[in-house]
Parts: sequence; structure tokens; C-alpha cells
Amino acid sequence: MLSLGRISRSLIIILILLLTNSYSWALLPIQKCLICHGKRDFKKTYPDGKVKPLYVDPLIIEKSVHSKKICTDCHFDAVEIPHSKTPERVQCTRCHYKGNPEGAPQSDAYLEYRESIHGRAVTAGNAAAPVCQDCHGTHDILHTKNPLSRVSHGRVAETCGRCHMSIFAQYRKSIHGVALYERKIPESPDCTSCHGEHGIRSPKDPTSPVYPTKVTKTCSSCHEEEGIVGKYGIRTEQVETYKESFHGIAIRYGARTVANCASCHGVHDIRPPEDPLSSVYIKNIPQTCGKCHPGANINYARGKIHVNPKKKESGIVYWVSLFFKYFTFTVILSLIAHIFLDLYRRVQELREKRT
Repeated sequence: MLSLGRISRSLIIILILLLTNSYSWALLPIQKCLICHGKRDFKKTYPDGKVKPLYVDPLIIEKSVHSKKICTDCHFDAVEIPHSKTPERVQCTRCHYKGNPEGAPQSDAYLEYRESIHGRAVTAGNAAAPVCQDCHGTHDILHTKNPLSRVSHGRVAETCGRCHMSIFAQYRKSIHGVALYERKIPESPDCTSCHGEHGIRSPKDPTSPVYPTKVTKTCSSCHEEEGIVGKYGIRTEQVETYKESFHGIAIRYGARTVANCASCHGVHDIRPPEDPLSSVYIKNIPQTCGKCHPGANINYARGKIHVNPKKKESGIVYWVSLFFKYFTFTVILSLIAHIFLDLYRRVQELREKRT
């Protein structure tokens, strides 16, 4: 018979072997897949000549956010080797939903995506419309705060630019793109800062943050934030003065055709006012204003823009505003006094009649 001590030593040895080999056991499902997908020249050629690489680098998976997952956690329909049929595209919603027990982010981002312009295009059968993998990656998905992630603040514009190439080219040369890529200013806006992330909608959609009546609010999220504009010496009055202008008041009451920030400064190609290519460069102002005001001439460029009537620097506008402020106050006060005196006279007349 085996002694108790010998049995204990055997159990300890078995436990150590299990622990030291746990990593190998965990990798076993992946290693089975790598029999084929671990070959660098593994690929599939379609009848039209298109070649799809099927090689998967295990080191890339190890560095990704899915490092603890195995292949079949995502490719759940790959149940036999070799595959009797080509596995379907991975459905990220198997794990990514609010209340999931998998440890994935607790978010309803997929619901936002489904109602977005991209999600609706996919539903309509547009094969070119982006899905999760097109933006986040496939086996190389990294955390959004990782600078190497495709959707990190420093790279998301490039990711969007793979489909929206001409727009990215404009953004790259704009004041925002230069600030982000050349000056390395972390607060500089990228695509998602204005358009949103998963819930991107058409500019013609009233719920879109870039819908004409909402553009000012979107721009003001940065240009009215003292912590941002004050830090980099940007004038903070643009938003306030616009809101007090004819254009700003009209938009506040729901006008959709009146000029907003983008109407004058541009959309993706916003440049500094001193840049000759800027739409608000002094020589370009007549043309910019002429989009809404036919016949605009050089006189449009001579006036001050974003005038604050509360400051003396505004010149005659300040004095006119000040005059009407006190004139209005005086008129109202005079009317009140007139009404009071008239009532007093009427009371006196009633008293005289009674006596």
C-alpha cells in the first residue's frame, strides 16, 4: 500500500505539472487553428483573382484586448478542421452588449451603430459600408487609449480616411489637423469630436451634431471651453458674439438656412484667418458672404467680425449699443412714470366727484 506521504507528494507533483503546463493547455485550441493559419503564405484566391490572406500572427492576438480569448470564442461556427464551409463574419454583438457576462465593455454601442448612417447602410445591403472590424481591427484590436489603436485620438482620422480619403486630405491640412498631427495638441478635434462615434448620422439628420442648427453647439463645445481655448490663447468671444448676432438669434429660433460656423469658416478645411486659402481670409470674405448675400463686395471685408457690443474696442457699435441701452431704459421709465401720474390724476378726479 502507498503511504499517505507518498500520495501527498504525488498529488503535489501533479498539481505543479498542471500549473506549469496551464499556458500550453490554454493555447491548445489556438495551436490547432495555427496548423493552417500559422503559415505565412496561407491564403485564399477567389475566382475573380482577389487574394485574401488567412495568416494570423499569434503575437498580435497576444497584444490585443482579446488576448485571453480563443479563436472559437469569436469564430463560433468553426467547429471542424478543415472547415466544411467558410466561417461567417464575426458578430461582435455576441459579447459586446450591456449586461454581458464576458467582461466586455458594458455599452449599448451596437444599438447606436445600428441606427447610424453606417449601420443603416449595412442593413440596406451596402457591402462597402463599415462594420466593427473595419474601424477597430480584427485580431489586432487595441484599447482606445492605446496610441497604436486604430480608433485612438491620434489615429481615428486616418481610419475614417481609408473610406473618406478626400475629406481626410482636407482635414489633414486644416487648422485642426495641423494642431493634432504636427503640433501634437491632444485637445484638437478629430472626426469623432464632431460627428460622434458609433452613432454617426447624416448631416441632413436633425439628430446629427453637425445638422445646420446644431453646428454652433458642436463647435462651442471646444471654442467656448475656457480650459481649451484659454490654454492656447484662442479668442473666446466667437461663440458669444455669434449668439448675439442676427445669424445666431435666427438659428436659436430654428432657422436652418441662416449662416452657422461652418458656413463661413468651412467644414473639414478650416484654416486660420491669416491663411490665404482660408474662407475668412480678408480677400475671400466677399466670396464667402456672397454665397448667401449676392452682390457682396469688398465692403463686407471692411467691417469687424464677431463684434462684442459690450466692449469699447467695438467702436461705434459699442456707443450705439450703449445709447440704445440707456435710451430704452429711459423710455420705459418715462412710460411707467406717465402711467403712474395718469392713474394719480384719475384717482383725484374720482375723489372730487364723490365730494
